[in-house]
Amino acid sequence: MEKFKLTNVDLWYNDFQALKSVSMDIGANNITAFIGPSGCGKSTLLKSLNRMNDLIDGCRITGELLLDDENIYGNMDVNLLRKRVGMVFQKPNPFPMSIYDNIAFGPRTHGIKSKIKLDEIVERSLNDAAIWDEVKDRLKKSALSLSGGQQQRLCIARALSVSPDVLLMDEPTSALDPISTSKIEDLVMELKKQYTVVIVTHNMQQATRISDYTAFFLLGEMVEYGGTETVFSMPRDKRCEDYITGRFG
Repeated sequence: MEKFKLTNVDLWYNDFQALKSVSMDIGANNITAFIGPSGCGKSTLLKSLNRMNDLIDGCRITGELLLDDENIYGNMDVNLLRKRVGMVFQKPNPFPMSIYDNIAFGPRTHGIKSKIKLDEIVERSLNDAAIWDEVKDRLKKSALSLSGGQQQRLCIARALSVSPDVLLMDEPTSALDPISTSKIEDLVMELKKQYTVVIVTHNMQQATRISDYTAFFLLGEMVEYGGTETVFSMPRDKRCEDYITGRFG
């Protein structure tokens, strides 16, 4: 079952073409990893899936991007799109407010006012992000008092609080230590039972550990895409093989 269907997606920042004719299907309840050297287009493509690129001047996009057969760049309400497609960034970015208010922020924005309902959402989201036990006794404390790894799990909980279908993750562990990284990887593998996950990673071991499918990008082109095991053990394209074996990147 496809969650996203992309057909001939081209993207420009003014005169620079950042994506070149990308076509791919992203399956539901899978973890799909985007890999490739810096500047290859993987984060640009990730941000196109919830129209974060709309915020950049001079950005234009052609081709078709469908979410559940609905055109993302058609008449879709951007706020509703971002409710359905949550985003977690490279550096943890909790709001400067309490742990509770960080999680309740999204639901409140979407009109949920009931304290009972908000309490439920906060507990469920923190549980789903595997951090409830660590923070349940200090929900009124500032989210900025948490460690880096905890802040990142808090940001995942915040993304989950509005019940998205999809979680986009842009190098979510690159700023974290190995133990926090391992916790987030375990968490992501758990989350795919309920969500579709698309992750950009520089860490190829991470892609092999957690993803079901991998796409390799180079200079704005999607060079290779398939089951992770196949892409890593039998890449069809020499450029992909050279990247995976560390000849460049």
